[in-house]
Amino acid sequence: MTTLFHPLTPVVEEGPALLAGTEEGPSLAAHRVQHGDLPRLDAETLEALVEGVALRGRGGAAFPFATKLAAARRNSRHGRRPVVVVNLSEGEPASSKDAALAATRPHLVLDGAAVTARALRSRELHVVLPGDRPAAAEAMRTALAERRDLPTVHTHVAEPRFVAGQARAVLELMAGRPGLPVTAWQPEAVSGHRGRPTLLSNAETWARVGLLALAGPTSYAALGTADEPGTTLLTLSRPGTRPLVREVAYGARFRDLLRPGDLGRPALLGGFHGTWVTAETLANARISVTGLRALGASLGAGVVLTAPEGTCPVVLTARITDYLAGQSARRCGPCLNGLPALARAVADVRDGQGGTDRALGLAATVERRGACAHPDGTVRLVRSLLATFADEVDVHARGGCSERTPLHVVHAEEVAS
Repeated sequence: MTTLFHPLTPVVEEGPALLAGTEEGPSLAAHRVQHGDLPRLDAETLEALVEGVALRGRGGAAFPFATKLAAARRNSRHGRRPVVVVNLSEGEPASSKDAALAATRPHLVLDGAAVTARALRSRELHVVLPGDRPAAAEAMRTALAERRDLPTVHTHVAEPRFVAGQARAVLELMAGRPGLPVTAWQPEAVSGHRGRPTLLSNAETWARVGLLALAGPTSYAALGTADEPGTTLLTLSRPGTRPLVREVAYGARFRDLLRPGDLGRPALLGGFHGTWVTAETLANARISVTGLRALGASLGAGVVLTAPEGTCPVVLTARITDYLAGQSARRCGPCLNGLPALARAVADVRDGQGGTDRALGLAATVERRGACAHPDGTVRLVRSLLATFADEVDVHARGGCSERTPLHVVHAEEVAS
């Protein structure tokens, strides 16, 4: 179970686009042989490119990249040069896709940042490295040392905290303060680092921009669907095993990408702030932002965390909720008081010592009242458990557990790893 909260080095599988040709190695020379030189694009051309393929951010919110780019460009007209930020902090322990890119495709990431910085005439590139993934951090440092075409580069190391990857936490870190979220009054693309428009995205998003600039929209859209062109990276996680990072086209079926041990088991989609889905739902679902939204789920941080045989979703959620309560910034009431109380309520559900009313009541109290999205994400996880596994919750209320019995000997730290 410990491996859920301490990221392991992922297994990276060869893919059709971003992860194509990984056997040639991550060097700049190999990258240029495969992809050629990076073109120079003006801001209007770059904006049209990313809008034409409906490029969305891969950090969790799936926000249209063209909208952020346009906002940064528009707000830079007042004499404020924009700032470009590559966020590799990947605070979500169950996600390893940015670490996979750092190890195998660092120059695609840097190409995306470089072509955007040129288009926006930015003089600053900030790269936020993960504090709990030393191999990924070192791989990016090596790649940065190979480049001579980047603006002034500043590197920062994020603390190993779940909330460290949140946009405002990154800006706080860049400003020399503790990397914890604060209330945002304007989007980062309007007013970010030192009040300047800041284009901040995770490594996969920047790699997508780089691939699009190098390969062009026709090649980029050759995979995926008409509404959702291209591919996405997913981390297949399972307690006790090394995560597997796979690149899959939009429109593909989940059942075709899952490992044999994951088939027929429920899964947490999107990461620790994600939603539970049953094995049946997962088997029939496709990889699609809009399709999953219709099911009340999302790709989120690009995580498919399966509960293997012998692991109860109720027990697992109680453990994750307790972890999330300890990962808050402790800067607002919902995080400081609400999340620990919610974690205790979910633990009571697990142990058959209370019904769901208290957990649902606390969820309603905490939701939309935090200084950042951490309380809302935790509430999403808890509500999805109670809605998706109502029958199993009833079993726990009677002192049982469908996966492991008797329940009274199963504590959170004893979940099979």
